[in-house]
Amino acid sequence: MFYEPESGHGLPHDPFKAIVAPRPIGWISTRSKSGALNLSPYSYFNAISDHPHLVIFSSSGHKDSVAFIEETGEFAANLVSGNLREQMNASSVNAPRGVSEFDYAGLTPAPCKLIGAPRVAEAYAVLECAVTDIRVPTDRHGKPSRNFLVTGEVVGIHIDEAILTDGLVDVRKAKPVSRLGYMDYATVSDVYQMWRPRWDESER
Repeated sequence: MFYEPESGHGLPHDPFKAIVAPRPIGWISTRSKSGALNLSPYSYFNAISDHPHLVIFSSSGHKDSVAFIEETGEFAANLVSGNLREQMNASSVNAPRGVSEFDYAGLTPAPCKLIGAPRVAEAYAVLECAVTDIRVPTDRHGKPSRNFLVTGEVVGIHIDEAILTDGLVDVRKAKPVSRLGYMDYATVSDVYQMWRPRWDESER
């Protein structure tokens, strides 16, 4: 089949998210200037650079995460591991402002080292981020979307040594959870290696 998104797909649900999958989950924790805490998972999240270390997430609408980030310029991205998947899902609740998703999900807010936003104490890894850019993307006609793209530079990284093997982060121990399409998720458990080929000039 082929379809143009503007014209509809004719399927029970939009397959777009199922095609662009799996996607890491940005479990974003923030603190407002007044001290209110927020914790929300975002399925549009990824690393986009390693020099400098940059991550990006997209919020569908001007939610508390974006509002708090605009106030403070900081956020933490917490790793969602298999043992925290239920708590991550609980933190997606549409709670009113002023309700801490940390409390609702039964999680512990812990202080970060370099930023004022809290981190999830139970998370195996956390990225402390300083915001570099917030923008609203447009479609090809220049029409603004309803999304907010937040880019942050990673200024500090927490790693629980329980997920290290020979000094390397072992995803078989961390079991990161990824977002698929619809209401589907996956947990990484199997790992294999593929070495990038190098061009041999003698074969030319």
